[in-house]
Amino acid sequence: MHYKISSISLVLILFFAFSQSAVASDNNDVKDKYKERLASLTEYFQSNGMNIEGQLNDSRFELYEGIGDRFRNSAERRTLSLEEYKGVLGFNDKKAKITGFIEANLDQLKKAEEEYNIPRYVIAAIIGIESDYGRNIGSFNPFNSYVSMYAVDYRAEFARAQLKELIEFVNRHEIDVFELKSSYAGAMTFAQFIPYSLNKWFVGDDIFDMNNNIMSVGNYLAYFVERTGSVNRAVFRYNPSELYTSAVMALAEEAEALAN
Repeated sequence: MHYKISSISLVLILFFAFSQSAVASDNNDVKDKYKERLASLTEYFQSNGMNIEGQLNDSRFELYEGIGDRFRNSAERRTLSLEEYKGVLGFNDKKAKITGFIEANLDQLKKAEEEYNIPRYVIAAIIGIESDYGRNIGSFNPFNSYVSMYAVDYRAEFARAQLKELIEFVNRHEIDVFELKSSYAGAMTFAQFIPYSLNKWFVGDDIFDMNNNIMSVGNYLAYFVERTGSVNRAVFRYNPSELYTSAVMALAEEAEALAN
């Protein structure tokens, strides 16, 4: 029996070792395919006094070769109606959870509402739709996402600019960039801020503190309410999709109705 267990263990060890080796080999092949783009990106950062070679050589660095298709096939682009879009978002589930989220964070939501003049229900709705009230912050890595976008030449200038903001952010906060999780678009935290937004509008130091996220959403929306004249248009600036804006405002209205 002891011999059988040892044999099975050895087979499993060899299998996982082979699998990891195969994945690493595939990733190296992808990197070789885009080596000129990666060299160009490295040179750009060097010219700006920043070095990303360490991250590019890290074993956790991975190129998402199909990242362009994820953007092209996003829900905002492929759904035809608001009801269909709500289905993709899991709107009814988020509606069922929003009252509990508001009750659990009521003091902070009131504080944000008073400070930024943004309805608490809108702030809660955004966090609900963006991260399921903090339950889902994404399974990608923002460094890998932005480098991948640049490598495959999908919104390359935007990706490079966001990567620069990301490096500045992690350097300032002394964070290992590979410890961060994001959406495929590189959006992070419960509020799903891209790096530029993190640097400009995030309130507080701890990006995984819900109180900070609530204040940050309020801060962001207040900035754009001042420039656009309405909460609706400010929400549109959060994600430039009329479907998204309609879904957020509908969820906020449902939350307010449930509270009254």
